[in-house]
Amino acid sequence: MRLTDTFVKTAKFKNAGNGKGEKYSDGRGLYLLVSKTGKYWRLDYRYLEKRKTLALGVYPSISLSQARQRAQEAQAQLADGKDPNIQKREEKQARILAARNTFRALTEDWLKHKGKIIEKASLDRLQNQLENHVLPSLGASPIDDIKPPHIKGVLEKIEASGAAYTATRMRSRVAEIFRFGIQTGRTFANPAADLQGVIVAPRVRHRPALTNASEFGEFLIKLNNNKRATRLTTLCAQLGVLTWTRPGELRLAKWAEFNLETREWLVPSERLKTGKGLHLGLIVPLSQEAITVLKELQKISGHSPFLFPSSGKHRCISENTVNHLFNRMGFKDKQSHHGLRASARSLLSLRGWSRDALERQLDHKESNKAVAAYSRSEFLPERRKFMDDWGCVVAALQSGAKIPARQ
Repeated sequence: MRLTDTFVKTAKFKNAGNGKGEKYSDGRGLYLLVSKTGKYWRLDYRYLEKRKTLALGVYPSISLSQARQRAQEAQAQLADGKDPNIQKREEKQARILAARNTFRALTEDWLKHKGKIIEKASLDRLQNQLENHVLPSLGASPIDDIKPPHIKGVLEKIEASGAAYTATRMRSRVAEIFRFGIQTGRTFANPAADLQGVIVAPRVRHRPALTNASEFGEFLIKLNNNKRATRLTTLCAQLGVLTWTRPGELRLAKWAEFNLETREWLVPSERLKTGKGLHLGLIVPLSQEAITVLKELQKISGHSPFLFPSSGKHRCISENTVNHLFNRMGFKDKQSHHGLRASARSLLSLRGWSRDALERQLDHKESNKAVAAYSRSEFLPERRKFMDDWGCVVAALQSGAKIPARQ
C-alpha cells in the first residue's frame, strides 16, 4: 500500500525499542523513516550486487510527491548503469566548485595578485571601483556562466550613468581578471576580450594648464599666499610645481625615496604610468627650492612613511585634494595638478632646453622597451640643470620678480 500525504503528516515516532525508528514503504524501494529526530526519505537499491541506501531529503522540506520524483530520477540513473549516490556526490562537488569559482572569488584572487605589484592605495581604489560598478551584477555568477552580453549590460549601465570612461576602464579590468582565470586554469574563455570598443571612450580632454609666464606667476603668488588649505596641502602643491611629476606619483611619495644630500627623488617603477616591469624607476633631480619645501614638510610628516599622510581612512591625501585647492583659488578650468607638467614643459621649452631631456623628465613613454629599462638616468646632467633653472624661475615668479636669464 502506497503512502498518503495525510499519513506522512501524522506519522509519529513510536520508540519500538530498537531506537532506529520505523520504516513505512511507498514501494519500489522508497520509504519514510520516522525517527526521534525527524522524518527522512530513503531509497534502498542494489548496485553491482551491493545493497545501498540513498538519502532523498527531509520531510516536510521534501514532500511525498517530491520524494517520489527524486526516487524516479535515481532509478533512471540506475537504469543507465550509474550509482545514484556517486551521482549525488559529484553534483554536490560541482556545486561547491561553482560556488568557489564565482567571478567575485576570482576577482579577490586577482586583487591579491595585483597587490604584489601595485601600491595599496591604488589597490584599494581599484577594489572600490569593482565593488561599485561590476561585482553587484557579476560577483555571484560562476565565471563559466558569464557571457559577453552579461558584461555588455554592466558596461552599458555604467555608460548610462554618464561615466563612459569608467565603463571602458572596467571592461579592461574584467578582461584582465578573466585572463588571470585562464592563466590559473580556472576558465578557458575571456568573454570581455570580444567587447573591446563596445563602449566608445570620450575624447581625451587635456588638463587645464597655464603656459604664459605672467599668468603662471599670478597663480604661483596666490598659491604661496593662500589661506584656503592646510599647510600640508599647500606644500604638496608647491612640490608638485617644482617636480612636475604626475599627481599619483607625488601623492603616494615616501620619505625613503628621497635623498636630500644628493638632491634626488627616485620614483619607483610601480608608481610610474610607463615602463612598469623592465623600467627601473625615474630619477627626479631636486632644486634647492624643492629641498626647502621638503625640509619644511619633514617637520609636519617626517614621522610618517609618507610625505602626505591622511588623517582619514586613506593612507595618503585624496587624489583631488590639490585640484580642489586650485579651484578654491579661482583657477578652475585654468590650472590643474596634472597641468603643472604642461606649464613647466612649455615655459622651459621657451628657455631653450632640449625636447628629449624634457620628455625624459616627464617620463613620457619610450617606444623601445630595451631603452626604457635603463632610462632612469638618461639626460641626467641636463635634467639637473633645467630643474635648478626651473626652481629659479618659480622663485622669481612667486615673488613677483623678473625671471633671471638662463645660466
